[in-house]
Amino acid sequence: MISSSQQQLKMPVVLFGASNIFWMVFAASQAFKIETYPESWILAQIGDSVSLTCSTTGCESPVFSWRTQIDSPLNGKVKNEGTNSTLTMDPVSFENEHSYLCTATCGSEKLEKGIQVEIYSFPKDPEIHFSGLLEVGKQVTVKCLIPDVYPFDRLEMDLWKDDHLMKNQEFLEDMDRKSLETKSLEVTFIPVMEDTGKALVCRAQLNIYETESVPPKRNTTKELQVYISPKNTVISVHPSTRLQEGDSVTMTCSSEGLPAPKIIWNKKLDNENLQLLSGNETLTLIAMRMEDSGTYVCEGVNSIGRSQKEVELIVEEKPFTVDIFPGPQVVAQIGDSVVLTCRVTGCESPSLSWRTQIDSPLSGKVTSEGTESTLTLSPVGFENEHSYLCTVTCGRRKLEKRIRVELYSFPTDPEIEMSGLLVNGNPVTVSCRVPNVYPFDHLEIELLNGETILMKKNFLEEMDRKSLETKSLEVTFTPTTEDSGKVLVCRAKLHTGEMESEHKQRQSTQTLYVNVAPKDIQLTVFPSESVKEGDTVIISCTCGNIPETWIILKKKAKTGDTVLKSIDGAYTILKVQLEDAGVYECESKNEVGSQLRNLTLDVKGRDNTKDYFSPELLVLYCASSLIIPAIGMIIYFARKANMKGSYSLVEAQKSKV
Repeated sequence: MISSSQQQLKMPVVLFGASNIFWMVFAASQAFKIETYPESWILAQIGDSVSLTCSTTGCESPVFSWRTQIDSPLNGKVKNEGTNSTLTMDPVSFENEHSYLCTATCGSEKLEKGIQVEIYSFPKDPEIHFSGLLEVGKQVTVKCLIPDVYPFDRLEMDLWKDDHLMKNQEFLEDMDRKSLETKSLEVTFIPVMEDTGKALVCRAQLNIYETESVPPKRNTTKELQVYISPKNTVISVHPSTRLQEGDSVTMTCSSEGLPAPKIIWNKKLDNENLQLLSGNETLTLIAMRMEDSGTYVCEGVNSIGRSQKEVELIVEEKPFTVDIFPGPQVVAQIGDSVVLTCRVTGCESPSLSWRTQIDSPLSGKVTSEGTESTLTLSPVGFENEHSYLCTVTCGRRKLEKRIRVELYSFPTDPEIEMSGLLVNGNPVTVSCRVPNVYPFDHLEIELLNGETILMKKNFLEEMDRKSLETKSLEVTFTPTTEDSGKVLVCRAKLHTGEMESEHKQRQSTQTLYVNVAPKDIQLTVFPSESVKEGDTVIISCTCGNIPETWIILKKKAKTGDTVLKSIDGAYTILKVQLEDAGVYECESKNEVGSQLRNLTLDVKGRDNTKDYFSPELLVLYCASSLIIPAIGMIIYFARKANMKGSYSLVEAQKSKV
């Protein structure tokens, strides 16, 4: 290409061609002359095309020739036409930088005219290069570079930041050869945030004109972009860095920088390599597993750097709980029904199973549904006295819960037995018996008379086998009448295990009744022991002691005793006869002894010649009809007041009161 300045230089050449006819018209009338265009000097850019024109006047047929002043090759193409000759150099190169001479011969005349050809190279605008991206606070070198320049000793360069001149440089060193050179200007500075948006201008000027013409200039402008390397990278984790299987976690990462850093999430592998997870600020992981535990790396990255932050996530096995009911220990009575329940919390689909701690048969029925399993032992027996284990498997985790089944047998209240009747002053043995008890080595029996402990016994002997046993306690004591009415208590306690807050207890009571042999017996006859035939006679027998006593009235005879039918110990004879006379006996008897009393009834006969009804007899008869019931009432209430029990009519051989 030909620059605008060259086009201006070529314009006379073109005009010369256009006015060639004019010179020919007037050639004959003018002296022989030679002219060149450009006249004496031309500046050409390497690679352009340049034409040098030589013309004559005053000669119709001139002869032209071209040469360099140092007789080097022309490195161009010559074209002669009439009074004009043109030397064209296309493209212009270092070989064309000479003084060219045009020789015109007209007959014997010869004329020469020289043109100086100077070349230059200034093909491109400056290039601006940075040693790196512009980072706030970090030193950077900017280079302004002019490629393929010639002659560089004429080059001048400026570097501006907005209206501030950063550096000016001229390249005045000697050139030892002709060549295209790349020259540059360098400035080192520290960018600040305020530099963003400012214009960095590199200006280059090639001072190759020796005249007042404007030298070639080029410039390049670049807008500054200042960067901040990522920093202050922060990770927030919700809900926590310590998680359980099945949980979800959200991690958010932020980083400061200019331009705004891009967030990249990676997970650090066992071999320290990074596994790319996400390019978003927020990373959410759901349904976490144990293998998701590890180091997660957030990295903020922009054009000039990177900043990273690590967080450690720990995923633990999801805890689940196993509860066993009724508790760690259950105490059951032999023959009852026992239900053991195993319940799981925190596992949706657990696997449940039962076994005994010694791997003996369960001897029960297992029912499982969902998160619950029951073991029913019915009826419970010796084969069920074990520690039972409920095993729960949830995923890879297994838990066991233990419950101890302890048995006892304590079905009935104690039985109180005595070796005989309680008799005042006579020793007696009392036995307190507890039947079908288990375990008997946990049994305690105590015998109390009122508030007084007669004896206490713990059965601590070792059991050689599991069985129902009957255990008893015996006490011998001598009762007195003061013991009557007191309560004899047999109390049995069965301690049924270490976890049992209260022991099992049963008791029986018996009110003491101390017997006394009969005494204070009284046998009387009314009106007297000597009566007359025909009188009414009442024979009465009483006893003031307790407890209940049998009263037996008899009439003694050699042929055998006759038991009389008495009412409350009273026997009435209406119109006594001579044969009623005799010995009458009263026997007072109870279970511990007896006492006898007797009297003799004398009956006198009446005079058979007299048949009359005396006033005395009438009075006696009337009085007896009143006295007999009264005496009976007195005896009845006396007995009720002095003893427990009552008299009854002797219907057979004896009467029991």
